[in-house]
Amino acid sequence: MPGLRLIALSGWWASDPVPPQPGAPRFVNGVARLRQGRGVPPPDPAALLGALHRLEAEAGRTRPYPNAPRSLDLDLIAWGGLVRDAPDPVLPHPRAHGRGFVLYPLAEVAPGWRHPRLGLSVEALIAALVAAGEAPPERLPDWT
Repeated sequence: MPGLRLIALSGWWASDPVPPQPGAPRFVNGVARLRQGRGVPPPDPAALLGALHRLEAEAGRTRPYPNAPRSLDLDLIAWGGLVRDAPDPVLPHPRAHGRGFVLYPLAEVAPGWRHPRLGLSVEALIAALVAAGEAPPERLPDWT
């Protein structure tokens, strides 16, 4: 989207699909941190998510049924400290705080980030997953 700049890109993290899907390959996840340019009005979250979905479609993603295996899945996890329940997208993403495949790469690009609803840091959210016995995603080697 015009006016947004890439600030940081996490490494790649492999994880099993959530929910589990027999025979489905592992997913590769990452987080991109964007910033709004100076003097540029903030994008509407729905328009930003729509732009992400257009990128998915251009890459050949289809949506035959909910949670179908996908070649590309771009989500809007949070936008600043914005909290919204409707309309879509719900922000912050309603399941991000409980998903290691989101939190570990998020911690790489935004250490100290605080969940706008829960008030917990990304590190505290990861610690809660570890305490609950969840295995972390696998950090893949850098491809550079």
